[in-house]
Amino acid sequence: MAYDRYIAICRPLHYGTLMGSRACVKMAAAAWSSGFLNALLHTANTFSIPLCQGNTVEQFFCEVPQILKLSCSDSYLRELGLLVVIACSVFGCFVFIVVSYVQIFTAVLRIPSEQGRHKAFSMCLPHLAVVSLFVSTSFFAYLKPPSISSPALDLVVAVLYSVVPPAVNPLIYSMRNKELKEALRKVISWTFVSSGKIAIALHK
Repeated sequence: MAYDRYIAICRPLHYGTLMGSRACVKMAAAAWSSGFLNALLHTANTFSIPLCQGNTVEQFFCEVPQILKLSCSDSYLRELGLLVVIACSVFGCFVFIVVSYVQIFTAVLRIPSEQGRHKAFSMCLPHLAVVSLFVSTSFFAYLKPPSISSPALDLVVAVLYSVVPPAVNPLIYSMRNKELKEALRKVISWTFVSSGKIAIALHK
């Protein structure tokens, strides 16, 4: 998404060429491959850990830190090494995003019209907000010291990085679509009208 925004704002005349179907397929394949490799490494590592603390995971899904709590061996060093390897790849993506947005904001600030700057910022800031939420909460979930860990805190952090960004993404990116805005406005107004009619009927 950062590359898409960079091309759209910094090289708009080349957007059709640089962001063709082949480029989109390559980027999607790279994202899926890296995600699959990440999951495969974590799965192989956790399946090789002997568990002796029962089989109850204090989470709504089998998250790696929660599984490690059930381990009867000192597996944190091995998991830490795996996290360092994955953090390096995540850091590479983070640097790419930062460099892209530095160039984007530099180009946006050179736009003479205020309306043009507002339109460009409204296109970039939602993506940046979702990425920041995902990166900060996932880093906190995996790298926080065990001393501040608690079931409630772990649950909140897990929801923030595993549920909120995927749920908010389609809404944020599609809110620029006029048809969707109009449909959402109709649904909200219909909901309020229906609620009012039900309340009046119950009152009678």
